Amino acid sequence: MRKTLLAASAALIALSGAAYAQTTVITKDPAVTGSTTVELPGEVRTYVMEQSVPSVTYDGTVAVGTTLPDTVEVHTIQEHPDYAYTVVNERRVIVNPQTRAVIQVLE
Repeated sequence: MRKTLLAASAALIALSGAAYAQTTVITKDPAVTGSTTVELPGEVRTYVMEQSVPSVTYDGTVAVGTTLPDTVEVHTIQEHPDYAYTVVNERRVIVNPQTRAVIQVLE
């Protein structure tokens, strides 16, 4: 009886650890890793991919976190004012319209 109780207790402890691990969320800190993932509304991505705007040449790396200079024209998305977009070096990018920082590079 004791062995059965001990085995059941051990099983419950092991399973509760697995359940806890499944509910743990790990996030990346952009200050440490230099990158993060932003989940965009689907209609923002679709809208940006459908727009026809000329590509701007930029002498730097276009990556998440890059702040685009004022010489790069960004286009706001009327239905989603927290997002803007442009095409830089033939790559479509989503930017924060207030800071001009790239928040996602679309592939």
